Amino acid sequence: MILAAGRGERMRPLTDTTPKALLPVGGKPLIVWHIEKLARAGFDEVIINHAHLGHLIESALGNGEDFDIDIFYSPEDRALETAGGIAHALPLLGKQPFPVINADVFCDYDFRDLHAETVTLQNEPAHDCHLVLVDNPEHHRAGDFVLRNGLIVPEGTPRLTFSGIGIYRPAFFYAIPRGVKAPLAPLLRGAIAAGRVSGERYAGAWTDVGTPERLAQLNQTFQPNVIHYSKETPP
Repeated sequence: MILAAGRGERMRPLTDTTPKALLPVGGKPLIVWHIEKLARAGFDEVIINHAHLGHLIESALGNGEDFDIDIFYSPEDRALETAGGIAHALPLLGKQPFPVINADVFCDYDFRDLHAETVTLQNEPAHDCHLVLVDNPEHHRAGDFVLRNGLIVPEGTPRLTFSGIGIYRPAFFYAIPRGVKAPLAPLLRGAIAAGRVSGERYAGAWTDVGTPERLAQLNQTFQPNVIHYSKETPP
């Protein structure tokens, strides 16, 4: 699933007429980089939620035929926040663990690794989810979570930043009624306190494209080979 329902208030005025997920990096919409990477990594279906200007997302991406992947949409009358949006899309996501990616991050994380981590989570009943963490960017120096021996723990140092890439069991969201707004953070805090969240640190290129300034800087330093790899390359 790719999360693309956010209004992008900090990106205004750019997002007054363009969904944040369609803002261009290197001449290509942010979300398209993710879709192409997922297709090359061997995924054959992707669910995209949307709210603000969602019809433009559907018009730009269609059914995914141009990307060699099937795209399905989970429209929201109003943005339901992260956990609410995922819960709303559960009928499309099936009964097995699934990856979720924020549309507004740009990175060279190899999405083929999501396959292995999804299988690991499926076979590890002690964990509800798996999060990819990155080193803290300048705009978020306090970080979010502590990673210790492959497990995210409630206290300690150093803290790392959640990348916006994670894998979740569907049951993690069962308590959220469809159509209800719900943030992800409280669910994660509860699961972390119970020792049910695994994690990994990713040290490669990653940007939270959250402001016009960060978008402009990313385009200035854009390297097209940063997230290119061959689908035929063995994982």
